[in-house]
Amino acid sequence: MTGFVSFVGSGPGDPELLTLKAVTRLQRADVVLFDDLSSGAVLGHARVGAELVAVGKRAGRPSPRQSHVSQLLVDHALTGARVVRLKSGDAGMFGRLEEEIVALREANVTFEIVPGISAASAAAAAAAIPLTRRLSARRVQYVTGHDVTGKLPQQRNMAALADPEATTVVFMPQRTFPALVESLVAHGLSGDTTALLAENVGHPDQSLTWSTIAGLAARLAGGVSDKPALILYGSLMAP
Repeated sequence: MTGFVSFVGSGPGDPELLTLKAVTRLQRADVVLFDDLSSGAVLGHARVGAELVAVGKRAGRPSPRQSHVSQLLVDHALTGARVVRLKSGDAGMFGRLEEEIVALREANVTFEIVPGISAASAAAAAAAIPLTRRLSARRVQYVTGHDVTGKLPQQRNMAALADPEATTVVFMPQRTFPALVESLVAHGLSGDTTALLAENVGHPDQSLTWSTIAGLAARLAGGVSDKPALILYGSLMAP
């Protein structure tokens, strides 16, 4: 009998931010394929005896090919197992969910998607700010800081990204943010626009750094850490 796959968003890493549905799926799973950022305390909710398989990808580190991860999902499901594919943040946010869904559909494996708390929402909550403001930030946009090559994506809507009345969240931003800021300023966004660098959100050693887009660009041009991070900029309520 074919098994079943649950794509589970694990949130930013704090196990208390897991949804009840996510915990239930982990407690029932025979196999858990987990990302790097979904390890640690989150896996404490997995059923005793479940097979735990690390399939995480981190920039600049050896990582399994996506085709291999997708095949693992199919292979475990075809044994009849209840499989959890544990993804950091929300499963559908910059997590290659679509490739894995395609592989399951081609193998006639049924699945579900359990949403999780996005790192963007968790970062705003940790900084005690809203993502929107009634008169000055009526739109929120999420973008990635790099393409499949690790470089700043070439196809960008700079008019939208340089909109001072939007809150913009840049995922995986550190290595390319200086180049992005150069383009933002060239398209009219002030270098003094408020920005927040959030690192290791949802973990005990999380770090929140308030600055401007120009200030963060200068800092990151001098070197970046290997901590997972995102940057928020726009009409934010800086302390």
